[in-house]
Amino acid sequence: MLFNSLEFIVFFPIVVAAYFAMPARFRWILLLIASYYFYMCWNYKYIVLIVFSTLVDYFAAIQMSKTQVKARRRLLLFISLFSNLGLLFFFKYFNFFSDNVNAVFEQFNIFSAVPAYDFLLPVGISFYTFQTLSYTIDVYWGKKEAEKHLGIFALYVSFFPQLVAGPIERSTRLLPQFYKTYTFDYKRIRTGVVLMIWGFFKKVVIADRLAEYVNMVYNNPHDYGGFQDLIATFFFGSQIYCDFSGYSDIAIGSAMILGYDLMTNFKRPYLSQNIREFWQRWHISLSTWFRDYLYIPLGGNRVVKWRWYYNLFITFLISGLWHGANWTFVIWGALHGGYLVLAILTQSYRDKLAKQSGLYKIPYLNNVINLIWTFVLVYFAWIFFRANSLSDATLIIGNILNPQTYGGAIQLFHFSADFYLSFILIGVLIIIEVLWEKFDLIQRLESQSRVIKWTLMIIVVLSIFVLGKWDQNDFLYFQF
Repeated sequence: MLFNSLEFIVFFPIVVAAYFAMPARFRWILLLIASYYFYMCWNYKYIVLIVFSTLVDYFAAIQMSKTQVKARRRLLLFISLFSNLGLLFFFKYFNFFSDNVNAVFEQFNIFSAVPAYDFLLPVGISFYTFQTLSYTIDVYWGKKEAEKHLGIFALYVSFFPQLVAGPIERSTRLLPQFYKTYTFDYKRIRTGVVLMIWGFFKKVVIADRLAEYVNMVYNNPHDYGGFQDLIATFFFGSQIYCDFSGYSDIAIGSAMILGYDLMTNFKRPYLSQNIREFWQRWHISLSTWFRDYLYIPLGGNRVVKWRWYYNLFITFLISGLWHGANWTFVIWGALHGGYLVLAILTQSYRDKLAKQSGLYKIPYLNNVINLIWTFVLVYFAWIFFRANSLSDATLIIGNILNPQTYGGAIQLFHFSADFYLSFILIGVLIIIEVLWEKFDLIQRLESQSRVIKWTLMIIVVLSIFVLGKWDQNDFLYFQF
C-alpha cells in the first residue's frame, strides 16, 4: 500500500478511529494486524520474511538474556546477523554477486558458473532488516533488555508508518512507546496532519512532477545533451529529497497522530556547509545507524590516522552498497567517503587559504561559497546514484562537461508549462527550507489564528489535488 493512494486515504482514518475507540491494552493487536495488512497489500507472500526475521531476533535476544557466557551470546548474535543479512543478500545482492562472479569467470572461458534467480525485491527489506538487527546488537551489548512480549516486538519490527522506508528506529526509542497509553490529543493530531500534508505536497506535487523529466533524460541518455543532463541532474537532487523526506514527513506525521514519536530523518540537508554536515542532515536514521553499528565498532576516529580514513571510507562504501546492488551505488558511496577523507586531509590548507583571502572576515560570503561547493559535490554524486549504469553515468558527466553538447538547449522539453512550474516549485521549496532553518514553521503556524491556519492548510491541500501527479508512483526508497 502506498501513502499516495486512495487505499491509504481510506485505511489510515479507519485505523486511527479504531485505535482511539478501543481499550489501550488491545491497541498493539490492532496496530500489528494493520501493519501486516499494510505490507501484504504490496505482496502478501513476502510477509513470511518479516515474520521469520521477527522470530529469529526475538528468540535470539531472549536466549541472550538467559546467559552471560560470551561464547554463547556471540553465537546467538551470529545467528541473528547471519539470518537477517543472509535474507538481505539472497534477495537483494545475489544476482549482483552472480553477475560479477560470472564476468570474472568468463575471462577464463568459464561460463554460467553461478546461477541467477528472477524474483521480486521485497519492499523495505533493507529498512526492517537494519531495524531488527540494531535490536539484537543492542541486547548483545547490554544497552537493551530483551523484549519478552512477542506481539510488541513484532509491532516494533513492522510498525506500518515507517515499515518500508524508515526512519530506521532504535528499540531503545520505539519499543517503550508501545507500552504507553495515548489519548486523543487535538493539538498533537493537528501537528501530525500538517506534517502529512507537507509530505504529500513534496511527494505528489514536486517529486513526481520532476520525475517525469528526470526519467526521460536518465533512461535515454544518448538522446540528450549537456544542458538537458544538467537540468535533469538538478531536478533529480530535488526529486529524491522531496520524495524521501516527503515519505518521512508522512510517516512521522501518521505516527504522531497515533501518539508515537519517530525520529527526525531530514533537517534541510541542502543548506549544509560541508559534506559532514550534509550527512548530519540527510537520512539521519541511516547515517547514525552506520555510525553506531559500523563506524564506531571499527574504531571510529580513536585510531591512527590512516585507519580513521579507512573507517570513514569503508563505512560510506558499504552505505552505498546498502542502497542498491549496482556499481553506481558503490561509486556514489565511495565518492562521499572520499569527500570526507579529502576534507580532513586538506582542512589546514583550506583554513590557511580562507584566512589569506580574507573570507574569515566576511562570514556570509564564506558560508555561501561553502554551501555552493557542498551542493556541487552532492549533486555530482547524485549522477551515479540515479544513472542506470556506470556507462550511462560517464556519458552524462561527459555531456555536462562538454560545451559542444549544449547546442540543442533551446529544444529542451519544448518549454512546457510543467517545466516552468517545476522551477517555480523548487523555488518555493527553497524559500520554505530557508525560513524553516531560521524559524520553527510548525510552531509559528500553531501560534497563528484559526483563520490563518485553516486558510494555509486549505491552500496547500487544494494545490495537492490540483497540481499533484496522482499516478501512484512508488517512493524512490522502496527499492532499497
